[in-house]
Amino acid sequence: MNRRWRALLPLGLLLLGGVAFFASGAFDRFEPHRLLADEGHLRTTIAAHPFMARLLYSATLAVAIATGVPGTIVIVLAGGLLFGAVQGTALSSVSLVLGSLALYLASRYAFAAGRRAPPELAQRLRARFAAHPVTYALALRFVPVVPLGAMTVALAWLRCPLWLFIGATWLGGTVSLFVESSVGAGVGQTFAAGQPVSAAGLLDRRILLPLAAFAVLTVLPLAVRTLAARLRRRT
Repeated sequence: MNRRWRALLPLGLLLLGGVAFFASGAFDRFEPHRLLADEGHLRTTIAAHPFMARLLYSATLAVAIATGVPGTIVIVLAGGLLFGAVQGTALSSVSLVLGSLALYLASRYAFAAGRRAPPELAQRLRARFAAHPVTYALALRFVPVVPLGAMTVALAWLRCPLWLFIGATWLGGTVSLFVESSVGAGVGQTFAAGQPVSAAGLLDRRILLPLAAFAVLTVLPLAVRTLAARLRRRT
């Protein structure tokens, strides 16, 4: 096995693990309707094994993030529903940093093995990132509509410094995680009050407010970039 293939091996194993994780149907266990149906049993189990329950949740989310599986928001919503917004965010934040770090290191190792000079477009993109690394790193991490794994690989490809990657991942990711966990907690609180699972039940303010915050987070980076571009043109 040559040097190039050895460098690609860790990233390839992670991505293959993600495919297996997704194909196994593991995400089905975290679907809101299944969690709500089994909520009583799950809460009893969590109360009986509080440490192991939280460790299992955090490990599952970390593995899902490290393998680049899309749709990890389902697991985050489940954390908010089962552990509440604050505790769910804290657990998910730790998983986010650890899982993203594993994928980032594997990606950096894979990209570092290339000996050929990158195309001119790639050089320009990396030069732009190097000129304003903090701004670009935070902007990428604050865009919740882009798959988390794709953004992690992109930051590794852009040669984002390790310290900046960890900081941007924790700061930008935790804000999104709090919104998502709040949605999950709101779903649990709404239906725990006896409201049926319906479109009307989703209009509860405990769900609508986090969703509105999520929408703001989605458009905020674009709005900031547009405003900055207009200010530069005026000056």
